[in-house]
Amino acid sequence: MTAIGITEPRSGLSVKAVLLPEKAPENVAFLKAYLATPRVVPGIHAMWTGPEISCPVPAADLDGQSYARPLPAENATLTPQPGDIVLSYVPPRMWSGNPNAIFDIGLFYGQGARLLFPIGWLAGSVVAQLPVGERDGFAAACGIIRRNGACEITFSLAEA
Repeated sequence: MTAIGITEPRSGLSVKAVLLPEKAPENVAFLKAYLATPRVVPGIHAMWTGPEISCPVPAADLDGQSYARPLPAENATLTPQPGDIVLSYVPPRMWSGNPNAIFDIGLFYGQGARLLFPIGWLAGSVVAQLPVGERDGFAAACGIIRRNGACEITFSLAEA
């Protein structure tokens, strides 16, 4: 079983989220291709979505890549649950005229999350989930990230 390793040293974040290829095949394929080598992605506590650490994939990681294509909503949610890892895709020019597509890896750690943005509701794809036993530590680490501000999160493929 394949998972995503997610680490951030200042907060002590170190978890593995199990990928859900049977529920979100195209979105999981994007992540597997993107994470063929470990990636360091900027992370920051989200403004609109509630208890989420938002990790937008840098545009430089997308330029000219075959995996950087429009993604359908699969295993879609508007209300992510604690432990959900959600991949959100925003088409080019949809958000403030940005000419680039946006791919965001959302780490949801608490109750009350919602995918309501200034552009409206946007369904995201639940691509992975943390095992129940890891969710309390995950939430604590995400709370530290919230208090510390912007950080760098390392994502890699791992065995569950």
